[in-house]
This record gives sequence, structure tokens and C-alpha cells, in this order.
Amino acid sequence: MITHNNIKMKQESWLTSTWRPAMAWMYMAICICDFMVFPVAWAVFQAYVDVKPISPWNPLTLQGAGLFHMAMGAVLGITAWSRGQEKMLGITSMDIQTPPEEQEK
Repeated sequence: MITHNNIKMKQESWLTSTWRPAMAWMYMAICICDFMVFPVAWAVFQAYVDVKPISPWNPLTLQGAGLFHMAMGAVLGITAWSRGQEKMLGITSMDIQTPPEEQEK
């Protein structure tokens, strides 16, 4: 049986453990707003004002050759890869710390 004394528990702060999911949620919210919510709101606004349509919605995140999406893709991709590496190292370090007689059970 594995006891608490056999496994070294690493305490992480709230920010350290949740910044990766927070970045993904933030990127998803920006994409939903820029490609779904704002174009509809812009069209409704132009129809409500009852003037000749000014222009279609231009996604803000695509300005500057889409550099925002490339940067967020790099950040999320690298962090997902590094988190996978951390999990694999955590599993192997747990196997090393567990006494051999307990691994057989």
C-alpha cells in the first residue's frame, strides 16, 4: 500500500496550476467574440441605425497578418507539450519512489 510518506507531494500555487487552462479559455473567448459575436452585433447595429451599411466586420485578430493567432498557437502548443512532459516525469518519479515490494501488489 502506498502511503503519504512514500510519495513526495509537490504543492503548487493556484496561478501555477491554472494558467494554462486560463490561456486556452481566454483564446477561445476571443475567437468566439471576434468571429461570431462582434460580426452579428455589428450587422444588427447597422440595421438598427437604419443607414446605408458602412462596412462588413473585419476581425481584429486577423489584422497584422494573424500574428495573434500564430502567437497563441505557439504558446498553447508549447505549454501543452511541456505539461505532457511534466506528467510523464511525474509518473516515472512516482514509480521510482515506490518501494519494489509495493509495486508487485
